[in-house]
Amino acid sequence: MDFKEELKQYQNLVNGELAKYVETKKCPEEMLNRSMEYSLMAGGKRLRPILVIATYQIFKKDIQECIPFAVAIEMVHNFSLVHDDLPGIDNDGFRHGKPTNHKQFNEATAILAGDGLLNYAYRVISKNLEDSNKEDLSKKIKTFQEFSEAVDKMIRGEFVDTEVEGKQISEETLEYIHKNKTGALLTLCVRMGAILAEAPQEDLERLTSYAEKIGLAFQIKDDILSEEGDEKVLGKPVGNDKILEKCTYVSKYGLSGAKEKLENLTKEAIEELQIYHEKAEFLVELAKYIKERNK
Repeated sequence: MDFKEELKQYQNLVNGELAKYVETKKCPEEMLNRSMEYSLMAGGKRLRPILVIATYQIFKKDIQECIPFAVAIEMVHNFSLVHDDLPGIDNDGFRHGKPTNHKQFNEATAILAGDGLLNYAYRVISKNLEDSNKEDLSKKIKTFQEFSEAVDKMIRGEFVDTEVEGKQISEETLEYIHKNKTGALLTLCVRMGAILAEAPQEDLERLTSYAEKIGLAFQIKDDILSEEGDEKVLGKPVGNDKILEKCTYVSKYGLSGAKEKLENLTKEAIEELQIYHEKAEFLVELAKYIKERNK
């Protein structure tokens, strides 16, 4: 199947699953529910839940077991986007070509909508744990523990990123920020899929290496797009990193240096998957997609 067609199928699957969790009933907090839905269903690439599912499918075919974890990770991702866009962090006005949550509603509602999405993710997983049989419980608890640790890393990475705005930082600090801020969730997605599918330890380690490389590649590509992307395609302003004086891979190594790092990381990530042949073809193409995307 063509990669773009397969990607679209995965995206439709994820969107359908997410829609099941949208609150539609009339209630005093109706605007909060609409705010959560606004960001959760705004679109986006859905790469994180897709990574969970596609990794799981290397080892097992029936994906229903991993769906709640895929849904939860997308809720966490959208929580992070809502809060990243707030005036106190990146102060962005557009996301996916639409007004950001705090612009569409208000700042207080956006903060609480982000909180709600984060908490909803934990509710989804805890409900799945409650409904699990004893045989599956151990691996799901391990997955839940890694989930919680990765979310913590993401928040800490975002904090450090805001703290060093306008400052010169070392290569180690730059990598720390992006390994946690962006890479932690992407790595988690692959590991969740592998753990839930009961992949052997050597496969878990190999796939973790792949995930870490595409996680860093994803951030480098974001930095490049922030420098030379098309605002109409991106759906948000270009150049905000410069305005906020953020240290990025472009500001640290220049455009050509960032592009070289991106190219090398993509090649290394793909090499990790060669042992799986056609079973990992989608993940191979996904690594290329991350490198070549324009939004």
